[in-house]
Amino acid sequence: MARSAGANPPPDFDLVVIGGGSGGLAGAFRAAAHGARVALLEPGLLGGTCVNLGCVPKKAMWLAADLAEKAALAGALGFGVGKPALDWDALLAHRQRYIGNIHASYRQRLDAAGVAWMPQRGRLLDAGTVETGSGECLRTRHVLLATGGRPRRPSIPGAELAGVSDDFFALRHAPARVAIVGGGYVAVELAGVLQALGSQVEVFARGPRLLSEMDGEVVAQLQEDMRAHGVRLHLASPVRALEAQGSRVRVLHEGDGEATPEAFDTVLFATGRQPNSEGLGLEQAGVATGAHGEIVVDAYEDTSAPGVHAVGDVTGKLALTPVAIAAARRLMDRLFGGQAGAKLDYDDVATVVFSHPPLGTVGLSEEKARQRHGDAVKTYAAGFRPMLHALAQSPQRSLFKLVCVGEEERVVGIHLLGEAADEILQGFAVALKLGVTKRQLDDTVAIHPTSAEEVVLMR
Repeated sequence: MARSAGANPPPDFDLVVIGGGSGGLAGAFRAAAHGARVALLEPGLLGGTCVNLGCVPKKAMWLAADLAEKAALAGALGFGVGKPALDWDALLAHRQRYIGNIHASYRQRLDAAGVAWMPQRGRLLDAGTVETGSGECLRTRHVLLATGGRPRRPSIPGAELAGVSDDFFALRHAPARVAIVGGGYVAVELAGVLQALGSQVEVFARGPRLLSEMDGEVVAQLQEDMRAHGVRLHLASPVRALEAQGSRVRVLHEGDGEATPEAFDTVLFATGRQPNSEGLGLEQAGVATGAHGEIVVDAYEDTSAPGVHAVGDVTGKLALTPVAIAAARRLMDRLFGGQAGAKLDYDDVATVVFSHPPLGTVGLSEEKARQRHGDAVKTYAAGFRPMLHALAQSPQRSLFKLVCVGEEERVVGIHLLGEAADEILQGFAVALKLGVTKRQLDDTVAIHPTSAEEVVLMR
């Protein structure tokens, strides 16, 4: 039942969170830990994109693909291992069991923290009032908008013939021929997984290379590794239309051909994401949005409406789960924990593309460093075959790179392409944040034989 209007009624909650993804949950838990009265509105599955259609199921599929590649290497080293046959239904059952455990953990934690979880949508009536899907009005001191984003489908003829990245997780087998449209990290990850699990994958990228925001030299090596794994890359080949051919789909593109000679069993768009900002009552609450529908926030995650805040993909900032979590926690420390200056430092955030092999990066690419620092930039690189691949005579190569600035050669960029790059980078990311110099890396004794030692042995 809707609450009757009154003169300045007391708030029902200190915080109402709209959106139960990683950022919203992190904000709710941290605020509750500070003693705040918290309500969380989420009509769908807890965990948002990351848990249900992103990081977690993606990594499960990547691990399966990695095992398939390792099995091939085992055979090359003399193990009696044939080409492994994957039972997709069994893999998906394990994947969903794991995700189900995460859902159960969230529900238990919400109960333990005293957070009022409401499986409903929410919208702002004003900066201090949230209306639930059932019509109840919740008065609150603060609102946190954390509704995330969704895949963007391009406006081209025949677009309805393709799926988006979310649809990858509904696959029950590896399609024989797959086209991935896009050149960003989602496209690269999907291409590697499907190729390793048995598909013939072709990637159609609008730009002249993949991963346009990452270091060009490292990406060039990744592209060579992808080709060595059998992925066919069509660069500078924007797709202008899709065309049905029976139950299959032809990709019409510019660049290296008018159309693909063979149709595809599956086409997936990985052409960016857009914020879930519709239907939130933003305009009537005075919350400003940007050109692409993103909620505009300042360095403290505050919107243009007093008491209304936003974190995560809906803000158009770095679309990374740990970023949303960290931003939400610091916001709650400021609002309820007495830490007046708490805010997230968005500089030098480490991230990993779960390609094959993985690519980890933190700090500035060489291109961005030269734009900022000019001739003061010096780079170091080590290209090598990791020991397992050398033993098995696999063509896959690694490339580790440092970007340094100034006479002291302060490290401003670390870029690792190769086996275990995802695990190696975390510690070096801490060093970069602390201002490590090339000399300090040189003074560190290497761990041998490892790939990680290359970071401290570059000359």
